[in-house]
Amino acid sequence: MLLLIQYTLIFASVLALVALGGCFSEHSGVINIGLEGIMVMGALGGALAMKFVPAGVPAIVMFLLVVLASLLMGVLFSLLLGVAAINFNADQTLVGTALNLMGTAAAVVIVRAINVAENPDNVSSTIVYRKAKQVFLVNIGDFEFNWFMLIVVLVLIAAHIVLYKTRFGLRLCACGEHPQAADSVGISVYKMRYAGVLISGALGGLGGLVYITAGVSEWKFENGVAGFGFLALAVMIFGQWKPVNIGLAALLFGFFRALSNVYTGFAPLVALKLPSSLYNMLPYIISLVVLAFISRKSRAPKAEGIPYDKGQR
Repeated sequence: MLLLIQYTLIFASVLALVALGGCFSEHSGVINIGLEGIMVMGALGGALAMKFVPAGVPAIVMFLLVVLASLLMGVLFSLLLGVAAINFNADQTLVGTALNLMGTAAAVVIVRAINVAENPDNVSSTIVYRKAKQVFLVNIGDFEFNWFMLIVVLVLIAAHIVLYKTRFGLRLCACGEHPQAADSVGISVYKMRYAGVLISGALGGLGGLVYITAGVSEWKFENGVAGFGFLALAVMIFGQWKPVNIGLAALLFGFFRALSNVYTGFAPLVALKLPSSLYNMLPYIISLVVLAFISRKSRAPKAEGIPYDKGQR
């Protein structure tokens, strides 16, 4: 049971961070389908930092450098969405899909190039970070506490305050609801949309780092992030684009994802003799069922996905 709670919390942390990223982007009016690719690039930045930062540096320095690398990679990669969707009015869904495809492919090419440079016989796309990842963990008895479990709670609280209690958040939401009205009172819609996309990239990149350190000490980048970016979109919709609801939805989806890691430890589940692949499918099945029932009642920002035309009223 303790292991189930541990995995539920860490997977929920990933989903909450990435879903919050999508929430900020969509509140600004830009649909970010590219969260999957952003997660991969954020994971790549963090993994490379864990690989190349000298082992002798203080734990807090290692922690900050790895997190900063993930945030930076996520932000830089999300800039592609910002430029294409905001400046060139490209179809946001198509751009996001392209980012998803490009993210995994680029990560594999980069990792293989690094591995071949170190050892010509090593053409794998795997990065090992067994010792470095320990800076994120604290063992409390049999429970492996990850600092990101605490960080995500603080981020959820901060996101709620920023979106609903600050001038920046209210302006961001205005740009996603009625950008022409926001522009008419002097709000720069382009700047606010860039802010939403870049925040989305930062949180998505951080979520990618948390994902590849959840229970493993190496990552093969050919595997990407196993659809967690799309699962985070389901969490965001189920949470109705509200930070607190997103946190609760992330716990639900995280629980079903955790079952695939620990079901062998529960006799009733083992007795069912269901294939392990079914447990891996559970969160995605649940997302389909949930979205089928709530999609009609969901209320997305009115102007999301619609390129802003300054001359339109």
